[in-house]
Amino acid sequence: MSIKVPITVAVGDGIGPEIMTQTLRILEAAGAALEPEFIEVGEQMYRAGHSSGIGPAAWDSLRRTRVLLKAPITTPLGGGYKSLNVTLRKTLGLYANVRPCRSLYPAVATRHPTLDVVIIRENEEDLYAGIEHQQTPDVVQCLKLVSRTGCEKIVRYAFEYCRRHGRRKLTCMTKDNIMKLTDGLFHRVFMEIGREYPDITQEHQIIDIGTARLADTPERYDAVVTMNLYGDIISDVVAQLTGSVGLAGSSNIGDGGALFEAIHGSAPDIAGQDMANPSGLLQAAVLMLMHLGQRETAARIHNAWLCALEDGQHTADIYDPETSRAKVTTTGFADAVIARLGQLPRQLAMMSGTAPAGVSAAPAVPVTALYGTPVVVQELVGIDVFLRWDGKQPEQLGRQLEAICGDRMQLKLITNRGVKVYPDGHPETFCTDHWRCRFVAANAVVGAAQLKFTPVPFADVLALLHRLVDNRLYVIKTEHLYLMDGQRVFSLGQGE
Repeated sequence: MSIKVPITVAVGDGIGPEIMTQTLRILEAAGAALEPEFIEVGEQMYRAGHSSGIGPAAWDSLRRTRVLLKAPITTPLGGGYKSLNVTLRKTLGLYANVRPCRSLYPAVATRHPTLDVVIIRENEEDLYAGIEHQQTPDVVQCLKLVSRTGCEKIVRYAFEYCRRHGRRKLTCMTKDNIMKLTDGLFHRVFMEIGREYPDITQEHQIIDIGTARLADTPERYDAVVTMNLYGDIISDVVAQLTGSVGLAGSSNIGDGGALFEAIHGSAPDIAGQDMANPSGLLQAAVLMLMHLGQRETAARIHNAWLCALEDGQHTADIYDPETSRAKVTTTGFADAVIARLGQLPRQLAMMSGTAPAGVSAAPAVPVTALYGTPVVVQELVGIDVFLRWDGKQPEQLGRQLEAICGDRMQLKLITNRGVKVYPDGHPETFCTDHWRCRFVAANAVVGAAQLKFTPVPFADVLALLHRLVDNRLYVIKTEHLYLMDGQRVFSLGQGE
């Protein structure tokens, strides 16, 4: 008998307990060598005062097993509650989210019978850092944080995944035509690391047209690597194209652990009705078994699942009178899968208990990027001061700032929501109460095309801030402007 592997199991909220119960039934019937430890997370823990939905006992289990099979959970609205998913991914360093999506045509109705795409999503950074502030009565902000380290880890993981799983093309998607520093860094790292993988076809697309093409012609894609928010969106798009988001599972992989889950939510509106589709969580469990090296059991379950779908045993979310034979319950679908253990699909592509020729049989072990800490010369050349100002005329604010900025600093421009409004603004521009005022050294040379930035002593910045406060200007935020190795590393204002 195989030695059982300890895993942590969270049954979740909403439909979570139903689909987890049936998933575990299938795993046990298939002979999976697992020893579950159950933890409590989610809504009940939020209500008990744990702001991230998880308590100390659950963390102890996760540290022991390093593997979590998790059903969907509910995050209460408002009240400062933090997403449990984001907390788990970031705390455990699960930097790679992998979501395979394959068409199940003709067993499941879809317009894309040849769809077979893997979305590989950066899992820790971007806007999902969740750092938000209300800065004025009219304006809130969310910080988008992207690190070179994070980009290198996910991009290298994506290339290694392609090699190990026989994927021949990797597409990078960003919005670096607008966000030239954050998204630009991700694109640049993709190109740099891509030189080490000449055997894999590589391309870059802007995320908006890339999403449109994924929805229209997904067969042109093989694997996609992208940033956190974009990956969350497009993985749901592609999963839905297979017939339902309820069919897709995902893995969250890090150097020291892994989390496996369905990609759908807790669906409280249908909870307790025995009608939810357990397929997403079951597919997550199949990914978990592959990660644990139990590939034969994973294949046995996956092939039985395909057989049940081929035989038209469909839950309500994918039921179609033209392709389905029976509308089954959650329990009924699990029964159908268990009854077909040991069978092979007739039409759909079966999963082999061994890796295909030329593809590594090892589980997808995460790859830590070999990044260093380069020596960079960093020079302070100015400051963006964000003000709450309730006036409406940028010229009035500009003249006031120029009168008090002193002999050593000068006002370069004022923007409102990123658009330059002073000097030489346009009266049609709508302005809020949130103003970015850019100050640089008084001896900086302002040419017709570009500002020649010169170093600014930090004492001059502090003196400027004191003068602003002394003149009753409401400073709500500051950002220092730097050159790194002589290159500007901050964005220009729109129209600057």
